[in-house]
Amino acid sequence: MKRYIQYPRVAGLASRQAHADLPPGTYEREMSKEGFFGPAAFFHHRHPPTGWASFEGPLRPHAFDLTKLAGAPAAAPGAAVVAPECSPWAAHEALHNSHCRVRWWRLPRSMDHLARNADGDELLFVHAGRAELYCDFGHLAVEAGDYVVLPRGTLWRLECEAPVAALLIEATNSTYLLPDKGLVGNHAIFDPALLDVPAIDEAFRAQAELAAPAGADPGAGWKVLVKRRGQLSAATYPFNPLDAVGWHGDLCVCRINVRDIRPLMSHRYHLPPSAHTTFVADRFVVCTFVPRPFETDPGAIKVPFFHNNDDYDEVIFYHAGDFFSRDNIHPGMVTFHPAGFTHGPHPKALTRMLVQTKPATDEYAVMIDTRDALEIAPAAASVEWHGYVDSWRGKPGS
Repeated sequence: MKRYIQYPRVAGLASRQAHADLPPGTYEREMSKEGFFGPAAFFHHRHPPTGWASFEGPLRPHAFDLTKLAGAPAAAPGAAVVAPECSPWAAHEALHNSHCRVRWWRLPRSMDHLARNADGDELLFVHAGRAELYCDFGHLAVEAGDYVVLPRGTLWRLECEAPVAALLIEATNSTYLLPDKGLVGNHAIFDPALLDVPAIDEAFRAQAELAAPAGADPGAGWKVLVKRRGQLSAATYPFNPLDAVGWHGDLCVCRINVRDIRPLMSHRYHLPPSAHTTFVADRFVVCTFVPRPFETDPGAIKVPFFHNNDDYDEVIFYHAGDFFSRDNIHPGMVTFHPAGFTHGPHPKALTRMLVQTKPATDEYAVMIDTRDALEIAPAAASVEWHGYVDSWRGKPGS
């Protein structure tokens, strides 16, 4: 157990409860350790902490419109094996560090090969489209809003029913786990029974007999593209390697849709984003924001509180709905707030800090918080909204 230096104090004009009953005319800012889990201080300011006149330097926040990325990026010079356009290995890289890689994938047609990631578990978040997933474990239908966990080493492909757009989040050299749900118990947020797994069904058995994937040269056999240390190797088989007649064990591909996530809520206290953690991996977490009622206690704040974000880089992918704390953000965009950047609701959202105009939020978003600094890949830089840092300028409501 960590033994922090802790000494609860109250100085000056301050509330006794975090995120509620703020002194009139003030704005709260939280400074905390361990991403809201450790000791924290709560400051009450006369002005919004994001009310800068200008902001320069490497802590500037970023916003990327991934919907502007079309097709596949050019192959790396000197690559021994080149991924085809319909491969996850041809996805645009957006952000990365040694523990996590975030990529944007457009799949206009079915994969004509099999893929296997030997670098780490892959989390596929389907932003749009429908497809049939075939993998070592069987067959599973996937659609928009699905998270699909593909354990490291899984052999898989997608057959599209409608073109797919997906966020790919690699847990490099680690494993996706479920979060510790603490006092609320193992069945809160979502019951593990909701995790769907593939089936050895008629569709799976039928595809096992195919001479080649749909769209591939029938005489070319089955190609497998394996990624290891960021490089591709190719193996070609005269038969379909997805030919298992059964399996047993406690490792498997699994799926859950965002509509099946039931968020933790408090009508008297605005919960930190860590309360919405869906998956954890080494040195990063994945959280999900889904529609929920607003807080109803008159003194409770009803927008995200200002915070310094000192321990984690914060990335949010906007999937669907009305993003109530952000302006000029649409589905398919990503925001990136480096660790150390103070942020919170935009000025328009601050006008509804204590009184909202509707009973509930209407947003779906995926948040990735990383303990290690993320690098911006050229693809993301090419679709950056450079005016994002100025979106906090101005008085509340302006």
